[in-house]
Amino acid sequence: MDNLDNMRTIIIEALRYYANLRYATGAVNRLLIIDKESDNYLILLEGWENQERVHGCLVHLQIINDKIWIQRDGIEEGIATELLAAGIPKNKIVLAFKPEYIRPLTEFAVK
Repeated sequence: MDNLDNMRTIIIEALRYYANLRYATGAVNRLLIIDKESDNYLILLEGWENQERVHGCLVHLQIINDKIWIQRDGIEEGIATELLAAGIPKNKIVLAFKPEYIRPLTEFAVK
């Protein structure tokens, strides 16, 4: 398995875990969206909670130039923690939800 396939497998396994968790309240579904062609991976929330519509992205990862870009991270512990535990090095993870001028202050890749 090459590096790109390994990244895809790790992303899908991590997101599958969170997609299978039940939402705390209301009738909210977690939909795992996998697009290997464009290397976009996300969990979409949709449903109803307290008579209000819930629809939005919980977490969105992309593979760009052999790095995992975390575009959105609504996971309580942070999806980067899962990626690190699965063996993805910090220099292969970009915290894209942070402004570019902040990224050099993190221990992760800038771009």
